[in-house]
Amino acid sequence: MNIVILGIDLGKNVCSVVGIDAAGAVVVRRSMRRQTLIDYVAKLPPCVVAMEACCGAHHLGRLFASHGHEIRLMSPEYVRPYVKAQKNDDRDAEGIAEAASRPTMRFVELKTQEQLDIQTLHRVRSRLVAERRSLINQLRAILLERGTVFPVGRRKLELGIDALLAEEDTTLSPRLRQLVGELRAEWRELDTRVEALNGEFVELARNDAAARRLTSIPGVGVLNATALIAAVGNASSFAKARDLGAWLGLGECLKLCVSERSHAVFRYSQASKRPANIMAS
Repeated sequence: MNIVILGIDLGKNVCSVVGIDAAGAVVVRRSMRRQTLIDYVAKLPPCVVAMEACCGAHHLGRLFASHGHEIRLMSPEYVRPYVKAQKNDDRDAEGIAEAASRPTMRFVELKTQEQLDIQTLHRVRSRLVAERRSLINQLRAILLERGTVFPVGRRKLELGIDALLAEEDTTLSPRLRQLVGELRAEWRELDTRVEALNGEFVELARNDAAARRLTSIPGVGVLNATALIAAVGNASSFAKARDLGAWLGLGECLKLCVSERSHAVFRYSQASKRPANIMAS
C-alpha cells in the first residue's frame, strides 16, 4: 500500500480519511478520532496530506508537516465540484484527495501560530465592535420611544446620554434611568476592551518589519496591515502583486470596489476606517 495523497475530511471528533495511490485508486478508506489520526499520519511515509482550509486545519497541518508530509489546504468551494453524488464524510474525503491532485488547483498557504494569534485578536475585536454597535442601536431605540432624539454619530450620542444621566429631572422613569446607566457602563467596558486590542495592534505593527512597511503606504493603517499579515503572511502564495490585489477585491487603477467575492480582510478594513491610522496618533 503506497499512499500518494491522503485526503482528510475534518470533523469535531471523528475524521474521515481516504488514501489514493499513484494511479488514483483508493487504497485506504477509514474513519478515526483526531488523536488516532495524528498517530496514523505520523507513521506514514512522506506523502501529500490534503484538507479543506477550515477550523483546525492549520494546527493539524503544522503537526503533519513536522513529520515530513506536504500539506495542501484548499478552499471548500474549490473542493465541492469533486465531491460525488450522495454526499457523506467518506465522499468528502475522497473529493478532497481528488481536488488536491489537480494541477490547476489553488492552495491555501499554511498559517503560522503567530498569524493565527493575530487573526484571533482581529476576530475578537470584530465581535466586540459588533456588540458595541448593537448596544448603541438599542440605546437609541429605547430613548427614541421616550421622545429623546440625539444627533447622528457615536460621540454625540455618548455625550448626550452622559448629559441625560447627569440631569436630575428627566422624562425617564427611575427603572429606565437605571437601565440606561447600566447600558452606558457596558458601553464604556466595550470601549476599554476595543482600545486595549487597538493598543496591541499598534505594538505588533511597531515590532514587525512587514507591518511597518505596509503602514508606510498611504491609506494603510495598523488594522489593515496586521490583518493582511495574518491572512497572507509573506504573500509567497501569490505569483504577482495583481493576484493579491484581485484576492483582496481591488479594482483597476487601484480604485477600491467591494463585491460579494471581495475578501473578508478587505471588507473588515473598510468597516474599521476610524482606527485604521492609529499609528499616527
